[in-house]
Amino acid sequence: MKKLCEFTKEELLEFYNDTQSRYDEFKARGLTIDMSRGKPGPEQLDVAQAEFAKAFELTDYRSKTGFDCRNYGMLDGIAESKELFASLLGVEPKNIVIGGNASLELMFSFISQCCSHGIAGCTPWSKLDKVKFIAVVPGYDRHFAIAEYFGIKMVNVPISETGPDMDMVEELIKDESVKGMFCVPKYSNPDGFTYSAETVERLAKMQPAAKDFRVIWDNAYIIHDLYDTSDELVNIFDAAKKYGTEDNFVEFCSTSKITFPGSGVSALAASDNNIKEILSRLTVQIISYDKMNQLRHSCVFPDVDSLKAVMKKHADVLRPKFDAVLEVLEAELGGLGIASWHKPNGGYFISLNVDTGSAKYAGQLCKEAGLTLTGVGATFPYKNDPDDRNIRIAPSYPSVEDLKASAELLCIAVKLAAAKALL
Repeated sequence: MKKLCEFTKEELLEFYNDTQSRYDEFKARGLTIDMSRGKPGPEQLDVAQAEFAKAFELTDYRSKTGFDCRNYGMLDGIAESKELFASLLGVEPKNIVIGGNASLELMFSFISQCCSHGIAGCTPWSKLDKVKFIAVVPGYDRHFAIAEYFGIKMVNVPISETGPDMDMVEELIKDESVKGMFCVPKYSNPDGFTYSAETVERLAKMQPAAKDFRVIWDNAYIIHDLYDTSDELVNIFDAAKKYGTEDNFVEFCSTSKITFPGSGVSALAASDNNIKEILSRLTVQIISYDKMNQLRHSCVFPDVDSLKAVMKKHADVLRPKFDAVLEVLEAELGGLGIASWHKPNGGYFISLNVDTGSAKYAGQLCKEAGLTLTGVGATFPYKNDPDDRNIRIAPSYPSVEDLKASAELLCIAVKLAAAKALL
């Protein structure tokens, strides 16, 4: 197929007019489709509901240790939950803290602790003139929002199929004002990349100038595989032990996209030193998280195999949705040389890169025709995509039919924006 940049002016004008006609037809449909967030669809919530039917009828409220989960206590979580997440993350139960329904809240609280009281005996970040974080881009907008909220300056580092540009990371950490980085190491948000074994090794080997440098290892999609060819991620703590750098990493995950987004269970994993400091804060911050919810989850998921079994059911729901979007992208944009994307083996997003620097305009066209996307630019700090090229696609919530229409409309908008840019 001839690339769009190779079209003559006359061919390009004809392409533009034909695409404009298709766009006008879509606009006349009066669509109202929301693909702005990676929310589980109703079918996925039904999967969880079926699993939890008996758990909601609990009559024995005691954990395996005999503790009454209706009462105060067990700050770091009941034994069953700690053991489940320890097995999932490949650490000891003593290195696990169970939180509430959102891992994002655990991350926010940890950064807040670093800012207000410091960590590892270092000066609180709020009392320093400069605090910087490495921002792996494109990345998760809520990570960037946390950093921005606390006034932490973000420094962009691009990601590829093997993970962040480690040459840049290793150079940046020589600066003592660089205090950490946010990352989604498996099925990254939004590209769907998984960090290679070499990248994890290089991260584990890092000797930052800042003693209080911390990597927020947001392992949100640790078992969120879509296909049989799932990606493998090296256990960061296993790698870090070889270099004595376990303190550099705090890992987070939750059941938000396994059970119920508004009432799941979150967890963090960390070194002995980090756990001690985190618990000293939690002792003041909260008496205990929702242990009844932990107990319900433990009844449904006695081990990691039971978690994986449910995730296969989620994959059966999600896979046709991802496939539908990917098929339309290939049919509409393949060979034109105006956009690129990666087929992820898991996670919740597809990342579309518009090579003509017209992503915002394409997003605007989609909005005017009734399709709501994640705000273009949101996958970069301060909502500023310097190349105006990244669009995050969230296929999980709409139906397959709506996704086909949405993907077609998105492709038409990308074509129209690209043709206008070239004209």
